[in-house]
Amino acid sequence: MASRADSSDSPSTNAGSARTESGLRPPVSGLPIPVSETSAELLYFLASLATRTEDPRAALRLMLDRFVAHFRADAGSIALLSPDTGRLETEVQSGEGNDSFSHGLKLGHGITGWCVLNRRSLLVADVTFEPRYIAVRASARCEMAAPMVDGEQIVGVIDLESDRVGGFTPADLKQLELFAAEAARVLQRLWQLGHLRSKARQLESLITAGQSLVTKLEQQDLFDTLTHEARHTLEARACALYLHQPAKGTVRCASFANAAAAKPPAGELPMDSCLVAAAIHTRRQVAFPDIQSPEYRELLDLPDDPTLRSVLVAPMLFEGEVLGVVAVFTDRLHRFDNDEKRLCAALASLAAVALQNARLYARVFQSEDVLRKNERLTTLGLLAAEIAHEIRNPLTVLKLLHGGLGVDFAAGDPRRTDMRVIGEKLDQLESIVTRVLSFAKAPSSLHSRWSVNDIVEDTLVLVRLKLAQSKVSVRVEAPPRPLYVDAHKGQIQQVLLNLLINATHAMPDGGTITIRLAAEDRPGAHFLLVDLADTGTGVAEAIRERIFDSFLSGRPDGTGLGLAIAKRILLSHHGDITLLHTSPAGTTMRVTLPLAK
Repeated sequence: MASRADSSDSPSTNAGSARTESGLRPPVSGLPIPVSETSAELLYFLASLATRTEDPRAALRLMLDRFVAHFRADAGSIALLSPDTGRLETEVQSGEGNDSFSHGLKLGHGITGWCVLNRRSLLVADVTFEPRYIAVRASARCEMAAPMVDGEQIVGVIDLESDRVGGFTPADLKQLELFAAEAARVLQRLWQLGHLRSKARQLESLITAGQSLVTKLEQQDLFDTLTHEARHTLEARACALYLHQPAKGTVRCASFANAAAAKPPAGELPMDSCLVAAAIHTRRQVAFPDIQSPEYRELLDLPDDPTLRSVLVAPMLFEGEVLGVVAVFTDRLHRFDNDEKRLCAALASLAAVALQNARLYARVFQSEDVLRKNERLTTLGLLAAEIAHEIRNPLTVLKLLHGGLGVDFAAGDPRRTDMRVIGEKLDQLESIVTRVLSFAKAPSSLHSRWSVNDIVEDTLVLVRLKLAQSKVSVRVEAPPRPLYVDAHKGQIQQVLLNLLINATHAMPDGGTITIRLAAEDRPGAHFLLVDLADTGTGVAEAIRERIFDSFLSGRPDGTGLGLAIAKRILLSHHGDITLLHTSPAGTTMRVTLPLAK
């Protein structure tokens, strides 16, 4: 007999000796079993099972008890054909046995395996001389088995044993075939009812998940809700959501819902080393039957959980773009059916739409924030125009007085340089006032060819007292040959002054500023690189991505305009400014400008 013992079932004895005064056999499954029951009565009982219980396993238990009693068998079992493993797996049994077939029986093995493979019933009057028989009970002598067939589909097999040679007759086998066919139909009806209930529950869960997802505006809340709902709806062991980064060729695990305390993969993962890449490349669902196989061990995106076995990966598609994937894991070998695949695809589609909505909402909020900043800039511009108008008159007086002093110092006197710088700054202030009043950029005629070394040195002269008071030393690393740029000297100095002052504020206890000047060749152009590195505390992580936004400042007394203005100045010079590096050990800002030809 191809079966295994079930410790939860009470062993039954010979049906012929198990009688009571009431004429009923002791119940094994909780219901009294008639000692003498006609075939018609048993068929009626089988047909009515669908109204007695909703649990297929309980129905199988009731069936087996009746079969054992009807045929006066000493042992019996009902095994079902597993769609996942393709093996016969014992669902219920009666009589003593062992766990020889705890992992299922291959088709063709044993009498029951032969019956299912050949779709035929079989009666062996004496198993002692039957080579197909696999001994489970030492006392067994006679065995008969009939496949449970519904239409063209084989559901499983019913197997009965007797401890007497010739304990079953060909007529008994014919009856068992009839009972097996009815049992298969009953079992299919119970499965269909269970399937409909499961579909209703899944539909309800899908509606609930959809309602929950569309209300999430924060992306992380959206991801966590999706993985939780998908794991619950599909009754899975775990669920993970991976975001696709096409520009980088990577994926990132954004959320992971797991029944255990396993850790999800962290960081950006290269797609060529990830299992989910198959669904991203094909834009279709992909199922993997056993991810614990050796060929999957080197993949980086699998969670650190040895209990996970099978996985279904569904792409999150929106207008042809793969935004990410949803991966559903089981803790057993499992073949995902079409209903599960459709449900997973629906959840992935919901996730894609919800993610896109969340991104659009984020853009709307960002646009509103930009509009608010623009309103503040407009107000600030009007105020600046008023201030510039008030400054212009005293500034004109200062220029006239400075020009009329006629003070001249010796060539080696540092005050000579100071007087020159004061004159230049007065000219720059007048230019700024003029630009504010005219709401126009500085005319291109103010751009001249300047030595980068001279711009840096003159800028350091302006802040030498500030640096000395802050106990900050400056080291300039200049290239071996002079570098020149076509620029507005005052504006470039404004950029460098802002960076130097910011670096000084980042080093309240003093430190070192290093200015490195270098040339870089790019396709079709040559650029100046000015790296300004400090030994300060670094830029706060919360504002690193937005340090060039207007009105964003990391200091209580800051205006948040310095870096934003520096960015606009350099862009107007066809250059740029970037945050090259920052950490608690210091920050490096890079200024890029085209070199003069």
